[in-house]
Amino acid sequence: MSRQLTLRFAVLTAVATGAMLVPVGAAVADDPTPTPTAATGEDKTAAEKKAEDAKKAKELEARKAKAGKDLPRGGVAAGEAPAGDTGTGTLVGSATGALLLAGAGTIVLRRRAAGRHNG
Repeated sequence: MSRQLTLRFAVLTAVATGAMLVPVGAAVADDPTPTPTAATGEDKTAAEKKAEDAKKAKELEARKAKAGKDLPRGGVAAGEAPAGDTGTGTLVGSATGALLLAGAGTIVLRRRAAGRHNG
């Protein structure tokens, strides 16, 4: 393999890898909840953990009930904006894929044309 073909192969591989990693990076970066990495160091029995979980669940239900009384019902009909993604990651990924496909098609066509001229 000549040096020029090796360089092309390396560049195309880097572009394809980057095209795959960009959407993945965006998906990972959008995660708003941090994951706990270390234990608190307290050893609790299963019964204590269940009691704490039940207490937290009751507090959460109480907060939901209180918040439910204050907020209007109806979601978007009550004037709230619909939650969602704008879809830019999907558009960028699709455009990148189309460019990679077009580049691969161009290389194939150039090789076929070069093969006809040489032989």
